[in-house]
Amino acid sequence: MDAMESPRQPLLHDETVVLKAPTQVWSGSDGSLGSRPIHGVYFSDVRVLSGQSVSVRGEPLEHVATVAHSADTVTFVYLVRQLDDPTADPGVRAELTRTATISGVEDRLVLSSRLRHQLTTDVSVEYTADTTEMDSVKAGVGAGAPPVVAVDGSGATWAGNDVTIALAAAGASVTADRLDWSVTIPERGSVAVSWSITIRDARAVVTGVDAPVPWSVPAVTAGDDRIARWTARALTDLDALRLATVAAPGLQFLAAGAPWFFTLFGRDSLWTARFLLPLGTRVAGDTLRVLAGLQGTAEVPETAEEPGKIMHELRRAPLQIPGEGIHLPPLYFGTVDATALWICVLHDAWRWGLPDDEVQALLPHLERALDWMRDFGDSDGDGLLEYVDKTGRGLSNQGWKDSGDSVQWRDGTLATGPIALVEVQAYAYEAAMHGADLLEHFGGSGAPWREWAGRLQARFNESFWIEDAEGAYLAIALDAQKNPVDTVTSNLGHVLGTGILDEHQAGLVARRLVAPQLNSGFGLRTMSTDSAGYWPLSYHGGSVWTHDTAIAIAGLARDGFRDEADELTRGLLAAASGFDYRMPELHSGDAASQYSSPVPYPAACRPQAWSAAAAISVLGSALGLAPNAQRGELGITPSAALGAIAVDGISFAGVTGAVSVNAEGEVTASTLPLVVG
Repeated sequence: MDAMESPRQPLLHDETVVLKAPTQVWSGSDGSLGSRPIHGVYFSDVRVLSGQSVSVRGEPLEHVATVAHSADTVTFVYLVRQLDDPTADPGVRAELTRTATISGVEDRLVLSSRLRHQLTTDVSVEYTADTTEMDSVKAGVGAGAPPVVAVDGSGATWAGNDVTIALAAAGASVTADRLDWSVTIPERGSVAVSWSITIRDARAVVTGVDAPVPWSVPAVTAGDDRIARWTARALTDLDALRLATVAAPGLQFLAAGAPWFFTLFGRDSLWTARFLLPLGTRVAGDTLRVLAGLQGTAEVPETAEEPGKIMHELRRAPLQIPGEGIHLPPLYFGTVDATALWICVLHDAWRWGLPDDEVQALLPHLERALDWMRDFGDSDGDGLLEYVDKTGRGLSNQGWKDSGDSVQWRDGTLATGPIALVEVQAYAYEAAMHGADLLEHFGGSGAPWREWAGRLQARFNESFWIEDAEGAYLAIALDAQKNPVDTVTSNLGHVLGTGILDEHQAGLVARRLVAPQLNSGFGLRTMSTDSAGYWPLSYHGGSVWTHDTAIAIAGLARDGFRDEADELTRGLLAAASGFDYRMPELHSGDAASQYSSPVPYPAACRPQAWSAAAAISVLGSALGLAPNAQRGELGITPSAALGAIAVDGISFAGVTGAVSVNAEGEVTASTLPLVVG
């Protein structure tokens, strides 16, 4: 097949999305569906509508504006010049408001007139029913066989892939591909028609959430108002990404992102919950409990399950990626870092005020997670955690950079596994030390895990530090022969703040992070520009990921490198402004010195949970928040990078309060039990 005819993954960056998990609708900026491969109404990983267009008196509407009210509602504004004036000053307009719900989507078209006589006209909606699985859409292989549409009165139904769809259009004449109304617009008045789609998934493993958001909604003002804008946009996106599992409908977590990752992911959901801790512990507690309920209990090579291991992703059906040889079971455990991160989030949530009884109930899962790190994570007994795909059909890389080419040498050669990632060792060290803290607080012994962590730290220092012309730095990984893979990457930012480094070592890492080879000015590049494999639009080989930079900012702030943290913060705020404060999954690594706004990665998911929640992490890092609910103290070491800042809505130890900081970074007011650093 000619390369130009090969299937292509759909691009997303120019499209409009409304969502309320598990529903999402992707359209053009004019609201129409069908002109691009991603377009459609999706529910629970199935596309149920692939085309939709509106016409009045047989002609399309002329789009003039798109107004997003929230993540789940958008209004498209049009001229209807075919009914009146052909100039740019017509007397008739239309507004189509689209709302995503947890069970489907509702469209309402309003025709308004300023004319002094009534108008009678026809409104038509052409639609294309579909039941194509998301895997096929992502792979660019197109739709499957069209479903049979049954028409009944003012509605229609169709089904496929265990999903049932019902379309309702009150007052319309309905066929298998069209809705028609005859309407009269009154003198200086308006008329509306509406239609909706309701969807049920017989194989659903996740379900939408209509309850109030489980976090405080802060009021943020700052000298640099970009942080307030980013925070506000992020929280409305996170609201629309809330899900629960069918098995535990009362426990909320954040879906990883739209469109491809609208479900539970161990790593993604944990990082998102961790970022949100300054707004309360409910999301973290629920996420920890959901994942504990799915914790591994046996060795199952096909699913990568092992006793004590935290899962990677949950799907309604096996995930197949055509052309890549990947076939993942519905419940897949192929991640090396989620188990340690689960422990870290449990500890951090406890420090923010997760009640002791909730923590104590999770201690058996904590102990099993610790045991997994020792007994299975360290598969060869060398004191470090490694991963390898044992099936040949799973993910070849199982850290957060899970693309096939994410671990490579400076000359571009791919590293061979089993692979021990640098950040995973830091997560494991932090997890062991903090796991020991928790065990000791509740009457157990933490000494064995402190000893285990000490051995890991010694092995880490022996193995990962290497040098180039710029000095010492941390390799991204060790390969199968325990050779340090010499690429300079953003992974080293995850090591900060975990406790595994001494002060001098942390300083070496901090210096690398803000050097121009990694720091693009819009956030950290995933790979240094001096690597042969670097490319600004490479998924994990030169692009910028918001959450990745936010993790580095948090580590820099915790380890006392305030100037470096502030520099990276300014870069993310510049990127956020360029994306209208809806930060995508990733963007290009092109330098801010060359581009006035960030270049999109055209296939990036948006919104993405950890990219959105990074706003709260960056806010917390700017304030220098350090919780200790056990002492009833919230440490604070503010930065002056954002100017004067006031936040009302920080939640600590069950109390929600406010803090104000002046332009010099001094605390001027607080209703929280602060300890100023």
